[in-house]
Amino acid sequence: MDRFDNLPNEVLCHILSFLTTKEAALTSVLSKRWLNLWKLVRNIDIDDSVFLYPEEGKREREGILQCFMDFVDKVLALQGDSLIERFSLKCKTGIDSDRVNGWICNVLRRGVSHLELFLDFSRYDSDSEDMYFLPEELFVSKTLVELKLRSEYGVDWWYASEGTFLPMLKTLDIDSEWIILCAKLEMFRPAFPVLQELYLANMTWSNSDEAASNASLKKLTIYASGFDDYLNPKSISFDTPSLVYLEYSDFVAADYPKVNLTNLVEARLNLMVTEDQVKLIRAPNDEDDGFLHLRNVWKLMSGIRNVQKLFITADTLEVLSLCCDMMPVFNKLKFLRIKSDKERGWQAMPVLLRNCPHLETLVLEDLLHYVTDKCGDTCDCIDREDKGCSLSSCPVKYMKITGFRGTIREMKMIKHFLESFPHLKEMKIYIEENDPTEFEVPGMLKLVSQILTHYDKFFSCDVQFLVYTELYKKWPAE
Repeated sequence: MDRFDNLPNEVLCHILSFLTTKEAALTSVLSKRWLNLWKLVRNIDIDDSVFLYPEEGKREREGILQCFMDFVDKVLALQGDSLIERFSLKCKTGIDSDRVNGWICNVLRRGVSHLELFLDFSRYDSDSEDMYFLPEELFVSKTLVELKLRSEYGVDWWYASEGTFLPMLKTLDIDSEWIILCAKLEMFRPAFPVLQELYLANMTWSNSDEAASNASLKKLTIYASGFDDYLNPKSISFDTPSLVYLEYSDFVAADYPKVNLTNLVEARLNLMVTEDQVKLIRAPNDEDDGFLHLRNVWKLMSGIRNVQKLFITADTLEVLSLCCDMMPVFNKLKFLRIKSDKERGWQAMPVLLRNCPHLETLVLEDLLHYVTDKCGDTCDCIDREDKGCSLSSCPVKYMKITGFRGTIREMKMIKHFLESFPHLKEMKIYIEENDPTEFEVPGMLKLVSQILTHYDKFFSCDVQFLVYTELYKKWPAE
């Protein structure tokens, strides 16, 4: 403790800023010097679960929630009007929402720049005639730089959207059961003049034309989930010329009229389809409006043609089979990751690989896929004369396969890849230990080695072949 006492107050306050406010307040018992030190910390972290931890049923005790609210009131009162940088508040139902809004307004008046709100207040409360809304002051703050909203009940910007203006906001992050905007997404552009990062999950569109348009935006993440009788917008445009990162998950829109993503570096696409749409894809009908609308996905792909890293899901790959004749050339693409599914086909795989002339790394997340007569020559599902043609023109050097289960079909595909990729230097296979496999891990490794022994007769280049066992997570960092 003597070593800490020799440190200046600024350093000690910085150390305390990494603790929750409750933990920081407990340091007041250490000595007279520490008695009021925690009050000088410019970061406040209030979490009612920490306050109530670890006793089960403590939340339901009479007076305990009142004690928690009194604690927060006291913390804010003791700090007076001092400046505050960060405020994190996590509350569940049972806390007085009017007092919560009072706390939010308190830190807004004190110039808070980073605000995190995890509020599980239902907008429609069956036990009350009142509806919860975030305070109006939140939508016109002149100091907020980062705003994060979390809720299990949903977030809507319904009543305050027309008056929203956050001139300093650079990061807006909303993650909720649903998100509703009272107007189109494009209407919010003037409200965030310097916005750089936008995260929306789960977005609920109206059945209309939408546009993400912002000249300053650099990172955009949208997870849309559909709503009531409609699944997706009629159209969606991306007019974000400064964007370098796009993560977009949505049902396929009827059109993508404008896609301005000239500086995009990384894209992660999950273009979802219904089972009825899958039937349309596999049985083309030019007279069906739904089929014609699905084909417009080529506009989105053309707009991201300058991307360097591309992640696509099984649904996305299925949809792309409709625009093979309009697939752009990805001249800058060096990293491609594809998620496979046994219910979705690989019809677009050959043209996709042929149109990546500088591809270096290919990651296949699972090898199993729905077999059709249009799988192309990238797999070994159906015998054909041109087997391996698209692979032989692909310059990929490094390959990673995840979700390996040790089936004969998978082993044949691996052998096919090894034979067909002329520039391959390294192949890594990841076995998911928690997934069912045909063999135990030692038996699987033995089977792989047998394939390799047989494969040596066909392949003269030196390929480093590695097999791993590890728990594989979705969208891992590369």
